[in-house]
Amino acid sequence: MNQRKRKKLSRHLFGAILTSDAARVKAVLRAGIDPNEPSSEGTTPLYLASVNGEADIARLLLKAGASPDTESNGFGSEGTPLCAAACWGYTETVRELLAYGADPNRREDHGTGRSPLDWANEGPHPETAELLTAAGATTHRSAQAAQG
Repeated sequence: MNQRKRKKLSRHLFGAILTSDAARVKAVLRAGIDPNEPSSEGTTPLYLASVNGEADIARLLLKAGASPDTESNGFGSEGTPLCAAACWGYTETVRELLAYGADPNRREDHGTGRSPLDWANEGPHPETAELLTAAGATTHRSAQAAQG
């Protein structure tokens, strides 16, 4: 696919995510866009769907091969999809990400930032925190105690 077509499809994909248009997301994915292709600003499609609580769209992206642990680097859109969903208490989106193999202990900022459970607890989003804990998430203190 040439660069011009890829850019056009990318714009359509991000527009569809922002307008919660799952049918359009499906169509753009069928047209061949890479579901891991970040925007020109560095935001990944899965991060955008996750931070907006779009569980159905996240599922479409994951089914199309989006990596559940890829960190987004867009300005104001930095972090992992799981942290983004946990931060806002989007439990259904968290469930989808975990079902597709997202690491419940993966910290943002290339391993130096907050974990999904940190975000869920800070929310506070107890239902999301329970789901993460059931998936094996631990707090930073728990992880340090286990190592020490």
